[in-house]
Amino acid sequence: MAVQLQGNLVKKAHKKIKYTDKMLADLAKCSDPETGPMYFMENFLQIQHPTKGAIKFEPFKFQKNLVKNYHENRFSINMLPRQTGKTTCASAYLLWYAMFVPDSQILIAAHKYTGAQDIMNRFRYAYESVPDFIRPGIYSYNRNTIEFDNGSRVKATTTTENTGRGMSLSVIYCDEFAFVNPPNKAKEFWTALSPTLATGGKCIITSTPNSDEDQFALLWKEANKNLDENGEVMKVGVNGFAAYKAHWSEHPDRDEAWARDEKSRIGIERFRREHECEFIIYDETLINAVKLVDLAPKDPVERHGQVRWYKKPRAGHAYLVALDPSLGTGGDYAAIQVFELPNMIQCAEWQHNNTPIQGQIRVLKDIINQIDTTVTTHSPKASEIYFSVENNTIGEAALMAIQDQGEENIKGLFVSEPIRRGHVRKFRKGFNTTHRSKISACSKFKEYIENDKMTIHSKNLISELKTFVASGQSFSAKPGEHDDLVSATLLICRMVNVVASWDQKLYTRLKENIDEEVAPMPIFVVT
Repeated sequence: MAVQLQGNLVKKAHKKIKYTDKMLADLAKCSDPETGPMYFMENFLQIQHPTKGAIKFEPFKFQKNLVKNYHENRFSINMLPRQTGKTTCASAYLLWYAMFVPDSQILIAAHKYTGAQDIMNRFRYAYESVPDFIRPGIYSYNRNTIEFDNGSRVKATTTTENTGRGMSLSVIYCDEFAFVNPPNKAKEFWTALSPTLATGGKCIITSTPNSDEDQFALLWKEANKNLDENGEVMKVGVNGFAAYKAHWSEHPDRDEAWARDEKSRIGIERFRREHECEFIIYDETLINAVKLVDLAPKDPVERHGQVRWYKKPRAGHAYLVALDPSLGTGGDYAAIQVFELPNMIQCAEWQHNNTPIQGQIRVLKDIINQIDTTVTTHSPKASEIYFSVENNTIGEAALMAIQDQGEENIKGLFVSEPIRRGHVRKFRKGFNTTHRSKISACSKFKEYIENDKMTIHSKNLISELKTFVASGQSFSAKPGEHDDLVSATLLICRMVNVVASWDQKLYTRLKENIDEEVAPMPIFVVT
């Protein structure tokens, strides 16, 4: 007879059972180290269907592949669409492990408490549906912890930087790992967790994707680096993880008609993220999240010190060079962007946080010299080079450094923003960033990128754009992130307007290139 512990129907610890031959045969099949998990699930497991109630678990093909990835690999990472039964598969497999691998220590870690509880509730439901001759007895049956009489123990908790620390685990299951917040918590958790698995424990990670730079994404990318020195595909990636990805179309109840309805209901962006498992950011970024996914970085063609060159300068083009200065004392980064006109192609980039102001100006000068030398080496025609700096706060020191070196000793033309009619202020070279000018530059930057009129090559710049989000009535980097490369690019956008106003030919070419409509800003419309 089953007994109730804390209101739940469970098997009493060390209960004696008279086994039939059929029972013993089933036990042997469930205990098989290779085929046991699937035999157990297909023959003895019940699940709670949202509309049909209690039904026998009949796993789909992709669910079988998912469980196979769990079982056959010590470390597995699995990227799955929403509502495809991953929680059911996880709870079923963990139940099998607790029942048929005695003395197992199993930890369930979810990004939210409700997620951990959901998995544990499914785990308990599955356990309670299993016949007594299959399941072990219970010592403790609490909300977050279950202890079996075979020595196995299951605990559910939220993912924190201290989760699992100091424990000796047989299995840890990490649910929705991409959504652990803040992102550094997931990194700290993984750093703390790794030693607990050193004794041979399994790690199972599942999630719908989020950002392509969170800890889940980093593990996923490493898991997919699985070519050996001969170009042959290895079973696991360089980090030891075996990667498995499912697509919404693998669910037998989903077809193109379902996809059309779902896209209409939740939008294409959410559909691509939640059902096609693309790394599309949830935050309200300046640049549309779908567009950010499509931005493809390019490796530099050459490096000069800290300067990364993505495209060599060429005759017949103008070049904009923008410096966003910093103190150069190890805090915020100074950044330089170089773009080619009229095609608006990123040519070079520099970023450093420990270069003093005088050094930043020398780097600016060196970049300009590199452009001029490269162009004039291959063409008698001199290059058109325009440069500028942001003159806010520390920018004043940058202006003094330029004066010290002699503006006449820097090739090219120093561009400054014109003083608006009726605006009374002392003229100062460079560009002063105000709330209004920043929003205007953000709007223009968004227009260029989303209309494919500006080409970005820098991986670091693309990375910053993914964390450059709405903040109040403006945009800025998320806490703990940087936006110095973005700021330098915004300065480029402001320089474009000024330079184009000087050159009718250039203005015409630029207007042809960029004058198109774009979706409005995410949080407001600038008038």
